[in-house]
Amino acid sequence: KEAGVRRFLFSSSCSNYGASDDTLLDEDAPLRPVTAYGRSKVLAEQGLAELADRDFSPTYLRSATAYGVSPRLRFDLVLNNLVAWAHTTGSVHLKSDGSPWRPIVHIEDIARAYLAVLDVAADIVHDRAFNVGAPGENFRMRELAEIVRDTVPGSDVGFAEGASPDVRCYRVSASRLTSTVPAYKPAWTARAGAAQLYAAYKKVGVTLDEFEGRKYRRIDHLRWLMQEGFVDSTLRPTGKENR
Repeated sequence: KEAGVRRFLFSSSCSNYGASDDTLLDEDAPLRPVTAYGRSKVLAEQGLAELADRDFSPTYLRSATAYGVSPRLRFDLVLNNLVAWAHTTGSVHLKSDGSPWRPIVHIEDIARAYLAVLDVAADIVHDRAFNVGAPGENFRMRELAEIVRDTVPGSDVGFAEGASPDVRCYRVSASRLTSTVPAYKPAWTARAGAAQLYAAYKKVGVTLDEFEGRKYRRIDHLRWLMQEGFVDSTLRPTGKENR
């Protein structure tokens, strides 16, 4: 705002809803984040709302859990992770009991949402929140596992030792975005995304050690940076050169 930016799209998250039941949640549903990540998104939305005026128009895009092939692919996202486990081990590895609900959306459809929102008049989306997802793309974890099993030949669904319900459990509606911004037309489904991921993993020959190692796991990499002295306990660089 101080720099003169007039429109600002904040990358928020459906993690804001935290823990819920089978109810389909819209943007007016109570926010009950259960992680530091979710709490940070809620607080950022609240802070941006305080800054909103005729010269500064924020919009809050609450993305569902992302998936899909991208240049800097994340393996800690549920569909990306399940396909990688199935491809490398033959087991669709569920780390929860499979019961929690989760909305998912392809990274390309997230990008489509940003472009579509920027292309409408600011007053239509001024100081408003929108769930970014696709119709019908809410799944229980076990349903995603079954999609992956059907996609990766010879794979079976398996559960991690001690698997229990994930406290993050929510279903969301993206109808506000599709009705308010008609240009937003999501193109991907979970089944198509699983096929895309499987083809990509086969092409590059991804290994279990790679995607479960610190190279692709943010928390493990941060812990390594701290252990080696490249960042301090506040995650700020220490000045030590990372070769």
